[in-house]
Parts: sequence; C-alpha cells; structure tokens
Amino acid sequence: MSILGGKKILLGITAGIAAYKTASLVRLFIKSGAEVKVVMTPAAKDFITPLTLSTLSKHPVHSSFTNEEDDNAVWNNHVDLGLWADLFVVAPATANTLSKMSNGTSDNLLLATYLSAKCPVYFAPAMDLDMYKHPSTLQSFEKLKNFGNIMIPATSGELASGLVGQGRMAEPEDIVTFIESDILDKLPLRGKKVLITAGPTYEAIDPVRFIGNHSSGKMGFEIAKAAANKGAEVILVTGPTYQKVSHSLIHVKPVVSAQNMYDEVHKHFKTTDIAILSAAVADFTLKEVATQKIKKTSNTLVLELEKTKDILASLGDIKKQQYLVGFALETNNELENAKGKLTKKHLNLIVLNSLNDKGAGFKTDTNKVTFLDDKGNVTAFQLKSKTEVASDLLNKIISEIDA
Repeated sequence: MSILGGKKILLGITAGIAAYKTASLVRLFIKSGAEVKVVMTPAAKDFITPLTLSTLSKHPVHSSFTNEEDDNAVWNNHVDLGLWADLFVVAPATANTLSKMSNGTSDNLLLATYLSAKCPVYFAPAMDLDMYKHPSTLQSFEKLKNFGNIMIPATSGELASGLVGQGRMAEPEDIVTFIESDILDKLPLRGKKVLITAGPTYEAIDPVRFIGNHSSGKMGFEIAKAAANKGAEVILVTGPTYQKVSHSLIHVKPVVSAQNMYDEVHKHFKTTDIAILSAAVADFTLKEVATQKIKKTSNTLVLELEKTKDILASLGDIKKQQYLVGFALETNNELENAKGKLTKKHLNLIVLNSLNDKGAGFKTDTNKVTFLDDKGNVTAFQLKSKTEVASDLLNKIISEIDA
C-alpha cells in the first residue's frame, strides 16, 4: 500500500480529450489503497462515460446539482463532496475550467465543489500548446498556486491538434507518483529511518516446543503504520505473529528468538533516527536446546534457563543521535519501575502500560498507556484504540525531536 492508502480522493474531470485516461487514473488510485469518487463537468461526459467511471470507482458519478434522470430531483450536495475528500484532483484541467477556478466562477457542480473543498487540491492541465502558453492561462496557473493549489505540470508530446509541444496531461502513473511524492515531502518524518520491534519471541526447548508469551504484535504494527504514514522509512523487526502489513515504506524483518531479534536490531540501529522497541522479548532462554523431541518419561521436567541479552539496554549504551523509546508492561509499582528503566537503559521515552488496566496489554485492540520522558514529564492517557495510541506516540516523538 502506498501513502495514498486509506485516503479519500475526489477526482474532478473536465472536457478535454485526455479525459479518456481517467479510467486508468481511477484504477491506479484504487490500487494504491484509496477510495475514489468522481465529479465531472457536463461536457466531460462527451469524452468518457459516467458508467465506466462509476463501475471502476464503485461510487455514483456526479455531474449536475440534481440527478437529471430522477423524477424526485435528488440534490447532489457540493459541500458534502468537498468535505468528504482528503484530496481533490482535477484531471484533466482545461483552460476553461482553470480560468473559472482562478476567478471563483461557480457555474457547474465541479466548480462549486472546488470552492467548497477544504483539502489539498491538485490540478493537471491539458490543452493545446498555444493555449498552455497564453498569458491568461499562465495567469490562471499562478493564481491557483497562490491559492495553495498544486500544479502537476503538463508534458510535451503530440497533441490532439496534431501539433507537438507542451500541453499533454501527465500520464496517470506520473500523476499518482507526483501526488505521492508531494505528500511524502510534506510529512514530518520524511527522510527519517524508524526502527520498530513487535510481537513475542519464541525460545526453543526442542524441535517441537518453545517458551513464548501472549503478545500479538498489534501495538508494534500500529506504530509501524503510523510512522510510515508520517513519511518515515520503517524497519519492522517482528517475532512470530499473525499481524500483516502492506505499505511501501515498511520493510518487515521476521525473527523468532531473542537472539535473532538482538542481531537484526543491531544490524540497523546505527543508521536509525528513531528506535521504538515494543516487542515482548523473552527474559530467559534455554541454556541448552534439545536436538530431539523430549519424551514424556517422568512426571517432572527441569529446564535450565539463562538470561537473554537486554536489547533495549544494549541500544541505550551505544546510542548517539538516536531517539530511543522503550515499553514497560508492569503489574506492580508501575511508575517507579518504569522510571527506573527509563534511567537505567538511557531512554528518551518509555511507554508504560499495566496488566491491571482492563482493555490493556496483550491480544486486545485497545491500550491504556502513560508516557514518561527523560525531562521528567509524565502524561497519562485514557483507554484508546492501539491505532490512536500509536498516533499519540508518534506525535510525542515528533514534538520532541523538533523541539
């Protein structure tokens, strides 16, 4: 999934020959994980049918203020359309529509929606080369950019008139890439590398059995998605889990044991800007792992355990510029224990949660956490979804590294 995953994209189509390319554009937006709705100028229907676009987008296509074929004359609310969108993309954007957009003319549904939109607006011009270079068109470009709208430049090539020059609408693939890059460049963690651990570790007893814990990995995966959605390149080192993630900025590194996780984390830490260790790493592992399945020959079984390496503490000992975050799952003396770990392991921030809080801990969709930072600040939160907790955590980190 790209950075457009989960976005609501309103595609505005105007009456240019390049409108035929919008079928591909709708499909590419949907393939990237976005939800798409289409609004057309009435004349745009001469170039591509609403039926094609509604079939691809799985939403009705709007081109007038009322449904003309409906005897009940249902109102198509341009305000609702504008407020629904996370992004408004006008492609193709003809000289006529660009002039109206820049001057506040509102004589069709698309233009009324544009004037109502609160989201970022992208426009991809498409017209003949002399129209593209005309002073009035160049003035429209500048006015729209001054409004904060983002122009996706036209390319050069053969035009519908038979002339060759600038004015071709950018290809659908290039439009998607342009928007993705523009969004990423404006995100607060763009250019940052974030290392995250998630899930449990399994410590082998024999080829069949292991020592593990109840961690599902959900919290770590939510943190990874939140970091990627803020523009970071994410290295997600995860123990065995059923959690899945598909995002172009998240690189999943599956491991099994505490030693595996230690090795993988240290492989990436030197080039990391932010490290968030949310995995439930085993404190002990088998001193000797049986090479064959242990038979049930007696009523008792004695296993000799030894401590695993403390991954978080090992990073705290070697960190330089990295912002280091740990998690503390406690059952008693919670704040005191968390403060102790914060100091002892040289952390910038520790996230405390307790098994005593209903709805927190392993195998839940919610968590109740407290942030403790190295400046002595303690911030307690109410029970929230793990998605919201991840967002709170990333916002806290961003506020710290930008301070």
